[in-house]
Amino acid sequence: MGLTLTEKILKAHVVDGEFVKGSEIGIRIDQTLTQDATGTMAYLEFEAMGVPRVKTERSVAYIDHNTLQSGFENADDHRFIGSCAKKHGIYFSRPGNGICHQVHLERFGAPGKTLIGSDSHTPTGGGIGMIAIGAGGLDVAVAMGGGAYYITYPKIVKVELTGKLSPWVSAKDVILEVLKRLSVKGGVGKVIEYCGEGVKTLSVPERATITNMGAELGATTSIFPSDEITRQFLKAQKREDVYVPLSADEDAEYDEIVEINLSELVPLAACPHSPDNVKSMAELGEMKIDQVCIGSCTNSSLMDMMKVAHILKGKTVHPDVSLSIAPGSKQVLNMLAQNGALAILIDAGARILESACGPCIGMGQSPNSKGVSLRTFNRNFEGRSGTKDGQVYLVSPETAAISAVTGVLTDPRTIESTFEFTMPEEFVINDNMIALPAPEEEMDKVEILRGPNIKPFPETAPLADTIDCGCSLKVGDNITTDHIMPAGAKILPLRSNIPAISNFCFTVCDEKFPVRAKEMGKSIIVGGSNYGQGSSREHAALAPLYLGVKAVLVKSFARIHRANLINAGILPLTFVNESDYDLISQGDELVIADVRAAVESGKTELTVTNKTTGKDIPVLCELSGRTKDIMLAGGLLDYTRESLK
Repeated sequence: MGLTLTEKILKAHVVDGEFVKGSEIGIRIDQTLTQDATGTMAYLEFEAMGVPRVKTERSVAYIDHNTLQSGFENADDHRFIGSCAKKHGIYFSRPGNGICHQVHLERFGAPGKTLIGSDSHTPTGGGIGMIAIGAGGLDVAVAMGGGAYYITYPKIVKVELTGKLSPWVSAKDVILEVLKRLSVKGGVGKVIEYCGEGVKTLSVPERATITNMGAELGATTSIFPSDEITRQFLKAQKREDVYVPLSADEDAEYDEIVEINLSELVPLAACPHSPDNVKSMAELGEMKIDQVCIGSCTNSSLMDMMKVAHILKGKTVHPDVSLSIAPGSKQVLNMLAQNGALAILIDAGARILESACGPCIGMGQSPNSKGVSLRTFNRNFEGRSGTKDGQVYLVSPETAAISAVTGVLTDPRTIESTFEFTMPEEFVINDNMIALPAPEEEMDKVEILRGPNIKPFPETAPLADTIDCGCSLKVGDNITTDHIMPAGAKILPLRSNIPAISNFCFTVCDEKFPVRAKEMGKSIIVGGSNYGQGSSREHAALAPLYLGVKAVLVKSFARIHRANLINAGILPLTFVNESDYDLISQGDELVIADVRAAVESGKTELTVTNKTTGKDIPVLCELSGRTKDIMLAGGLLDYTRESLK
């Protein structure tokens, strides 16, 4: 039996565990990336390990999230990350150089390599044939120190692409169709592997759009083969030397198969407030809009921008619409300036933003009250835009551009002209905004620069003999990391200060939660299915840790968040019977007796006793040998310190 592309790369990188479906494996990591919203904590964790220089082939620190500098906090974080990069052997992509995933695709990604990043959209790298996985900052720190990254050997889903996209139907519509079929939890424990003749019709930027938004499926990652189209892209980036052809064997076997005829797809939109709430233009009709935002790591490539410029040429943005455009990298912005497309965008009335995440992460451009905002982004969770009652729709750049002109949601297939983008034979290469690390002989002389907002990692403690505390919060299904630890211009600057940022923990759901949790001292959170979906932000585990949360009991977890809870030393539990969720109320006193002994012995079924009602509730505590040891130690940082001794 042949191997899938996913299996080929994983097998070449396995350093621990058995290569058996469903078992835990440790893989060697070739590359890492961080961004500034997660990077400060990741480098504090790396420092705590005492490793002087990163041991990966390439590690890159990007500044792309916290770029609105309304106080000293973000600037201090950037300075801290830059000094850490110089000291520890990390490449530093300065503010203005672009969004981490776009720049990494252009300048560093390589087929067949493994990459983990402290950002959930790291799977963008799958567009050039990488196993690229989003992870918590602590996992990235361990990988930089030479440690393996552990995942469950995933199920592999084959998405067979046939046909070719019709004019004005885009890669964004492909991934929206996949989300419509599989849902935001349909990819949990799986890798999505794209195959078939239709793959050859998609450019690298289009493939990257699809793998980028595979994060919204809850998938471990998504991947395309590395082929002649990949080679041409890398050659145009003057990096042809890293190209290797990679594809699945013809007789490879998959756990699931999904068939999509690209020729049959139509323009789609993800409606509020979930990326899988997908409808067609015909279903939505000509809805009046207030705002259009084009950009993000999903749709900010040169290809996307040139399509937008073609649509906007000679036209003016509708007077009732605010249009903002953020090219994904300095390279993209530079080429738009040189070829005249930037002037077209400006002439049309677009507001040009810097090459950064911007509105996607809640950094500016919040819509008006109850405003309808079309965005080419990847998430439309409630309140993520900065406007709690904002109505955010996720669409393609083509849909966004024509709608900005008409003032209503418009099917781009109504555009009379045609446009065929030709990939440049050479991209403009200028890496002057990427600072190199110090030479090894000078590393020890580099001073780490810390601002007053940078606080140490929260205190941890080994798993207690018994957990006896109240339920501080009960929430429903599909709780996102934006619910747990909101983003936005007001809160993101506190990412390096866990005591301060914890005051915003779960305030989207319950404004009184932080105060109540502090007063309780220690507590348990209860939730529904797909708990923790969304970003990789480990702050959604570190803030609850600081507030005394000892365990989280839910119907099911999203992959990255469950890993982050374990890394923080918070016990992840799931109901044996989902209906038992109804047996616990906020404020109930809960006991997990002899929990340490049970975890030590490898017991997987525990009992939570509700002292308030007298009910015994069976729960699952599924920890492998390694995650069991991490939990007993009090978290990954403590476990790693011990293993390095």
